[in-house]
Amino acid sequence: MPTGKVKFFDVERGFGFITTDEGDQIFLHASALPEGAPAPKPGARVEFGVPDGRKGPQALSVTFTEPLPSVARAQRKPAEEMAIVVEDVIKLLDSVGNQLRNGRYPDKGSATKTANVLRAIADAIEA
Repeated sequence: MPTGKVKFFDVERGFGFITTDEGDQIFLHASALPEGAPAPKPGARVEFGVPDGRKGPQALSVTFTEPLPSVARAQRKPAEEMAIVVEDVIKLLDSVGNQLRNGRYPDKGSATKTANVLRAIADAIEA
C-alpha cells in the first residue's frame, strides 16, 4: 500500500493532495478519509489505495500512519512555569480545605473559580 504526506487539504472544498514517498501527487477527496477523522494537516503521514479516477490517480481508504501532532502540546507552557501554577493551585486548595474543616463550603463564586482553575490545570497538564 502506498504511503506519503498530505501536501494540503481544503476543508471547505473537501479535497486536497498527497505527495507520495516517490514524489507523485495524488488527489485526496474528503470521502476517502476515515469516518469521524479530523481534516488532515499538511505533513500528516498517510497510507492509502490508489485507483485511477476520471482525472487521474485518486487516494482511497486513507489511514493515518502516525498520530496527528497535538496543537495543545505544541502551545503548552514550559514545565518550570507550570510548577509555579501548580504551587498556586495548592495554596488555593489549602484555603478551600480550611473552609471545609471549619464546616463551611466556599461561596458560589469561589467554588466556581476553583473548579475552573482545576479544569484548566488538568487540561494543560494532560495536553
